[in-house]
Amino acid sequence: MTETRRAHRVGDLILHETAAILQRHVKDPRVALVTITGVDVSPDLRVAKVYFSCLDPAADPNNAYRGLESARGFIRRELGKHLQLKAVPELRFIFDTSVDRGFRLQEVIDSVRHDPEE
Repeated sequence: MTETRRAHRVGDLILHETAAILQRHVKDPRVALVTITGVDVSPDLRVAKVYFSCLDPAADPNNAYRGLESARGFIRRELGKHLQLKAVPELRFIFDTSVDRGFRLQEVIDSVRHDPEE
């Protein structure tokens, strides 16, 4: 198995476990409407970039980021309990703008579709 394939599998595990940890165990209201959209793990499995978005388009992503940063140690410990890895990768949270762009694009499409001038 190649390193990239293993990194991809570990990323998928981290994605699912992190989402479950946020949903069930993290009580911080700043991350209540946060969803994990993807995880990229470095080939050496030392760093995991965890991409997130906010389900509420009006929510402040900086506030959600601060909540995730606050819970980083807890999330990493929980991952260590659930994943069978020698070392849990360092977590780096990154706001995923693609979901935000998708919401805006959908709004534009809907406004054109329902434009009364046509």
